[in-house]
Amino acid sequence: MNYLAHAWLARHGDDAILGALLGDFVLGQSALQDWPAPVRVEIVRHRHIDRYTDTHPAVTAARMRFGGLRRYAGIVLDVYFDHCLAREWSRWSDIPLDDFSARVYRILRQHRDILPPRLQAIAPHMAEHDWLGSYRQRASVDRAVRGIATRLSRNGDRLVACLSVLRENEADIDATFETFFPDLITAAARMRDAPTDRSASLPAP
Repeated sequence: MNYLAHAWLARHGDDAILGALLGDFVLGQSALQDWPAPVRVEIVRHRHIDRYTDTHPAVTAARMRFGGLRRYAGIVLDVYFDHCLAREWSRWSDIPLDDFSARVYRILRQHRDILPPRLQAIAPHMAEHDWLGSYRQRASVDRAVRGIATRLSRNGDRLVACLSVLRENEADIDATFETFFPDLITAAARMRDAPTDRSASLPAP
């Protein structure tokens, strides 16, 4: 999942949202010790959510639609799923998307001095250009994927090539989200009750 979904799944607390956003930037086990327990738990849960997503049968089937590009399809699907969430936000949340996005930006701003360098550099742009709120527009998917492609060390063109496959299969991938996301919500709730700070096992897809 991408930034919006991770933050939404961690909406029960500001420390949880911070940890959820740190998940892509705090790597390895030793780096976890730099963070307080409430944040550390959510970093680990972020990893579990990513693994759950990657192994969910509906998501696995969606990746297969990308053929030889399926190695890169997971990135495109993560971004597109954020669009699916934002597009029908009121189905999933009683809090307006603009209010939730503002909360996320505030949390990042308040912790800016301790963020990993890469997230520290990204956070101001995220807020200035309202990355989370912008996912309501379909064009934001292409824009975000093209931006990610420029940051890849190689084969960014293959990631961009996934966008045409996404367009051709959009209705089916919308259906994938409808199948997968409720399962993820249930699994994430179970993860909250599990001892994630001690390498808990994942709920089965």
